[in-house]
Amino acid sequence: MVISAPTPSLSPITQRVFSRHDLIPPRQDILWRIERGVVRTVTWSEQGSLITLGYWGAGDVVGHALTRVLPYQIECLTSVETSILPSELWYQTVDAMLSHIQQAEELLSIVHRKPVSLRLWQFLLWLSQKFGRDVDQGRLIDLGVTHQEMAEVINTTRVSVTRMLQQFEEEGILLRHQRRLILAFNKLSE
Repeated sequence: MVISAPTPSLSPITQRVFSRHDLIPPRQDILWRIERGVVRTVTWSEQGSLITLGYWGAGDVVGHALTRVLPYQIECLTSVETSILPSELWYQTVDAMLSHIQQAEELLSIVHRKPVSLRLWQFLLWLSQKFGRDVDQGRLIDLGVTHQEMAEVINTTRVSVTRMLQQFEEEGILLRHQRRLILAFNKLSE
C-alpha cells in the first residue's frame, strides 16, 4: 500500500517577482522559495550595525517563520523570482529547510575564524561554492558583493576588506573580472 502526502485543495503556487533592493514582505504564514536571483537576510545590533544572517539563492527557502531574530529583513540583492509557499505546503520543503540550517551554520563558523584574513578567504570560498561557476582562471563568484557587504558579514571594516582583497590579488589567488571576483585555485596548488 502506497501512502502519499495529502494534496491540499489550493490554487497553484503563486509566483512573485521583486526588483533589486526590494524587501520581501514579512509574513509568518508563508515561506518564500527562491526560483531565481539572490537575497540576503539581515538584522541589526542595538547600535544599529547591520548583521548579515545569510545569502540565499535558487532552490533556497526563506521567511520569517524560519527565525526568531528580530528585527529581520529579506533584501533582494538581484532581481528575484519567488514562489509563495503557504504553511500547508511546508512539508514539501524539508530538504530546503535542512539546507537552510546547514548554510547558516557554515556561515556562523566562518564568522568566528581568526585571523580576519582567513575569515574573508573562507567567506569568498563559501560564496564561490554557492554562487560560483568554473572559468579558465579559477572559480568566478557570479554575484556582485560590495566590500561593505563583505565587511558586514565577517564583522570588520570596509577598509580592511579592501586591503585584504588587494593582498589576495598581490598573492595571485584572487583576480577581478568585470566587477566580479575569481578565486584562482590553480595558483593555490603551485
